[in-house]
Amino acid sequence: MKKLIFSLMAAIGCFSVKAVEPIVIQLHPDSEESPTLWVYPAENGDGTAIISCPGGAYGWHAMDHEGHEFAPWLNENSITYAVLRYRLPQGRHDVPSADAMEAIRLMRSHAAEWKADKVGIMGFSAGGHLASTVATHATGDSRPDFQILFYPVITMNPSYSHPLTHDNLLGDSATVAMESYYSNELQVSATTPPALILSSWDDDAVHISNTLNYSRALAAAGVPASVYIFPTGGHGWGFHDTFPYKPVWQTVFLAWLKSL
Repeated sequence: MKKLIFSLMAAIGCFSVKAVEPIVIQLHPDSEESPTLWVYPAENGDGTAIISCPGGAYGWHAMDHEGHEFAPWLNENSITYAVLRYRLPQGRHDVPSADAMEAIRLMRSHAAEWKADKVGIMGFSAGGHLASTVATHATGDSRPDFQILFYPVITMNPSYSHPLTHDNLLGDSATVAMESYYSNELQVSATTPPALILSSWDDDAVHISNTLNYSRALAAAGVPASVYIFPTGGHGWGFHDTFPYKPVWQTVFLAWLKSL
């Protein structure tokens, strides 16, 4: 087993490599809380670009293991990568998705320069809610070509949403209509982009029903999706080496992108 894992790690480029120095862009430079995009163009990019939305329950940003630490590995695999520090809601439920959509449009405007012909959005936990919000609500040039969700919050239904994520986005007096609007399992349509979802069955922070119900909605709408639920691992593993299935998810991740 150790030999197998070692071989997988070697094959997918898990050893330490250096990413290019990022291009840092303030999306709203005149604002004190300007959302920021760090872009890591792949030197030998294949045209695929991913924008990451780190998690943090819409109250903070897990910028390292759900953000910048992915850059060397993705660049090594010919993928242009960007990390978005979106504005936190603080009573403004629409600002995170507005920032993510603006980041997608910006990446597309630099498609030739950054080798970003196909732009997808990726998110972790609450960042997965943000990514799935953009995937189900955006239109035109702000709509991503694909979505990758790690242990995502999907719903704002209080019965199985993540409470802190729910309250940070909508407040503790949210209306049923607003909860439905941001319950992304209810917003899937035939135009929702293909999805890769990676979760742990034993996640004790974000209930696995978020992944399962979103997957069912994608299937019902005829949207291609690949869903991997690992038996253990809990929540928030991101790029951590301590996650026992890291070589597996990395292999799946790259294979899925190539299949698009």
